[in-house]
Amino acid sequence: MRSLRDLYVEELKDLYSAENQLVKALPRMAKAASAPELKAAFTEHLEVTRGQVARLEKIFEELGVSPKGKKCKAMEGLIEEGKELLEEDASPAVLDAGLIVAAQKVEHYEMAGYGSVRTFAEMLGFSKAAGLLQQTLDEETQTDEKLTELAKTVINPEAEEPEPESKKAAPKKPAAPKKAAGKTKA
Repeated sequence: MRSLRDLYVEELKDLYSAENQLVKALPRMAKAASAPELKAAFTEHLEVTRGQVARLEKIFEELGVSPKGKKCKAMEGLIEEGKELLEEDASPAVLDAGLIVAAQKVEHYEMAGYGSVRTFAEMLGFSKAAGLLQQTLDEETQTDEKLTELAKTVINPEAEEPEPESKKAAPKKPAAPKKAAGKTKA
């Protein structure tokens, strides 16, 4: 990379990879959410994300550059953290609170990226691209604000309440000790 334009293209590729990874991850997040409001937020953001991918493709077309060729490792890591959360033994409300944390980490990463590339586009004279990137930045900010409001008003208050005894899963029975295969004591 020798110029701001080179950095701009690299960062756009990073965001393109990130958005495509999210297109695959958001349906899993929606499925894992128990609160209908959270399921709806993830499903709605999936459609918004698809529009963001299309916007990025328009920008790449204008630049005459392929969007492919870069894997966003940061998004890969954030999504992996979300997968680990899904493996936790958590009550549905606590899991929903954790899903919001995971989603907001993603939103903040995207907001930082889109803010930077929007500024690069402005400096490089790509005013049409700057407008499209600002539109995406606005959407990411709105999603973050929506998740914050959902957390404050619905999810976190539910997660704060201890799970009633009747809803707790029965404790797991310890596994019977295994006998060594092939050898017996005489």
